[in-house]
Amino acid sequence: MTNVTAITASMVKELRERTGAGMMECKAALVEAKGDLSEAEIVIAKSGHKKAAKKAGRVAAEGMVAIQLTPNKDAVALAEVNSETDFVARHPDFQAFVKLVAEIALEHKQEDLSKLPALEEARQNLIAKLGENIVARRAVVYSVGKNIIGQYIHHGSKIGVIVEMTGGEEALAKDLAMHIAASKPEFISMDQVPASEMAKMKDIFMAQADNSGKPPAIQEKMVQGQINKHFAEICLLGQAFFKDPDKTISVLLKEKQANIVRFTRFEVGEGIEVVKLNFHEEVMAQVQGSK
Repeated sequence: MTNVTAITASMVKELRERTGAGMMECKAALVEAKGDLSEAEIVIAKSGHKKAAKKAGRVAAEGMVAIQLTPNKDAVALAEVNSETDFVARHPDFQAFVKLVAEIALEHKQEDLSKLPALEEARQNLIAKLGENIVARRAVVYSVGKNIIGQYIHHGSKIGVIVEMTGGEEALAKDLAMHIAASKPEFISMDQVPASEMAKMKDIFMAQADNSGKPPAIQEKMVQGQINKHFAEICLLGQAFFKDPDKTISVLLKEKQANIVRFTRFEVGEGIEVVKLNFHEEVMAQVQGSK
């Protein structure tokens, strides 16, 4: 048997690849197995982590978001963590992990969660305990200095928004975060819309205008009107304020002498493709997954 002091990083790496367990778990298993990889794999399997690795390929599109602020409100983190089912998303241990993700991302000012080993260790432990694939999907961290932070969590922690603003006050920043949660803007203003996106929409509207049979001059006006309307709907400044629909966000900000620097909106599971199974397929998938 290999001596405990001979445990190497390459051995830990190989055991991680075999089992999917975290680094510290692998190291502890190798120590217990006195460096024997096969024996260490058995140790991991007994702890439940080998099953956790099998679950890693399963789609996780449920979950929750969390927001964490520094005490002096000069920085904020927004994080999303996914689970396979809403049942697990409501588990206290899962919710504590989501909060931990936001806290550690904020502490290290790190948006790439794969670069935070402590989170991976905690994630593997949680998978082993709760029996579902769990994914620390994404995080964003704002360092704002003396600017104002707006934050809002909505719909059972399924939607989270953070906003950085100059001027105005915290109440306005929170209102804007609530508005963004409800209205889903993609950009702050039309200036931020990529030229490719603008060209794509113009082509679509031009094709529609060609089918109208209107004269070219009228078609051009129609297209420009459609473009303005479309981008007003997806650009924050052009949207009607949810508390006062007669007023756009642009007008509101001018009244309050404030400006939006940036915003981020996370909605749990957005962009994740979920394949719907019938009841028989779900049962069979669970049977296969339990093996």
